[in-house]
Amino acid sequence: MAHPTDEERLIRRLQRRDEAAFVELVEQYQRRVFALVFRMLGDRAEAEDLAQEVFVTVFKSIDGFRGDAKLSTWIYRVATNHCKNRLKYLERRHHNRTRDIDDTLESEYAPAHGVPSRPDEIIAGRQLEAAIQQALAELDEDHRVVIVLRDLDQLPYCEIAEITGVAEGTVKSRLFRARAALKTLIEAKTHP
Repeated sequence: MAHPTDEERLIRRLQRRDEAAFVELVEQYQRRVFALVFRMLGDRAEAEDLAQEVFVTVFKSIDGFRGDAKLSTWIYRVATNHCKNRLKYLERRHHNRTRDIDDTLESEYAPAHGVPSRPDEIIAGRQLEAAIQQALAELDEDHRVVIVLRDLDQLPYCEIAEITGVAEGTVKSRLFRARAALKTLIEAKTHP
């Protein structure tokens, strides 16, 4: 008989409503969930609130997890669905999705290629990061999701297909169109 994996043990503990398991789940996935939600929404306060909602939903719905996919894939799907719902709500409310650039860039979600040391490089990097975030916010949500999951979170196409509920070929074609649209938007913002 095969021994249960760490993930299977965690799922069982969550299904028994073990609060320590919930803390473990949050510690294990909070950075990735927050990063996904923040990139989708472009607003730190909204992302913090929504990330909490994602974990509450996961905890309440864990009995519905069938184990057809990895736990992380299911959590990403829950987070993506929450993002889509929040974006629709915010659009109805005409919410301004801008953010405090300085606050965001000084966070742990700044670009991984290293921090420039010269002030002019820092300013240029912040301007580019702002243009990217604004351009992401202008993409339709289907395109934004595939860009965030593939290019920023570096998930494989098969996992993105599971998260979004569309075929892998559709993910690839959406990604192609999304990258082209994002490039056009960024160029317009950085070279008016």
